Amino acid sequence: MKQQIITFLTFQENNAEQAMNFYVALFDNSKIIDIQRWGKDGPVKEGAIMKATFDLNGRTFMCSDSPPVHAWTFTPAVSNYVECEDEAEIDRLFLKLSDNGTVTMPPDNYGFSQKFGWVIDQFGVSWQLNLQ
Repeated sequence: MKQQIITFLTFQENNAEQAMNFYVALFDNSKIIDIQRWGKDGPVKEGAIMKATFDLNGRTFMCSDSPPVHAWTFTPAVSNYVECEDEAEIDRLFLKLSDNGTVTMPPDNYGFSQKFGWVIDQFGVSWQLNLQ
C-alpha cells in the first residue's frame, strides 16, 4: 500500500461531525468518505465520531471526538493553506471561516501575494487563504 500523509483533526468538545459537515459544505468537490461511531459502551457519548474520513477538494482529512480531554488543542502554528482561484472565492471562504472564529490577519495585500487572510475558525482550526 502506498504511504499517505493525511491531516488528522482531534476534536475535544464532541463537535467533530459538526466541523466535518461544515468543511465539506464549504469547499467544492468535497465529500464524507467514511464514519465510524462510538457505541453505547464507548468512552464518549454514543454516536460520537470514533474516526471519520472526508475529502476536501481532493485532499483527504480524518477526524475524531477524542475520548480523553487533553491539555492541548489546535494551534495556529499548524494551519491549512488554501490557494484560492479568485477574489470571490477568498472572500467567501474568509467570511464563512471567520464566522464565530478569530481573524488573525484580515484579507489584504501584505506584499507577498495579491490577497491573503488568516483565520481561526469556530472549531479552533487555523486557515491561511491566499490569492496569487
